[in-house]
Amino acid sequence: MGNLVFDGQGRLQIDIMDLPANCVVVISEGKAKVRELPKFGEYRIVTHQGKVKRMRREEGEEF
Repeated sequence: MGNLVFDGQGRLQIDIMDLPANCVVVISEGKAKVRELPKFGEYRIVTHQGKVKRMRREEGEEF
């Protein structure tokens, strides 16, 4: 699951049964995306002038 779709009235309907157990939903400029969170790591959302430009996943593991 990546991109989500708004209906004709600007509503976003998400079935939580279809989502990963740990995820984030990001909405910007009329677009919505869902991304699964890594088990160990960070998910960075980079913005520019108030708009989402990039979503970056950084993973790691315990030593």
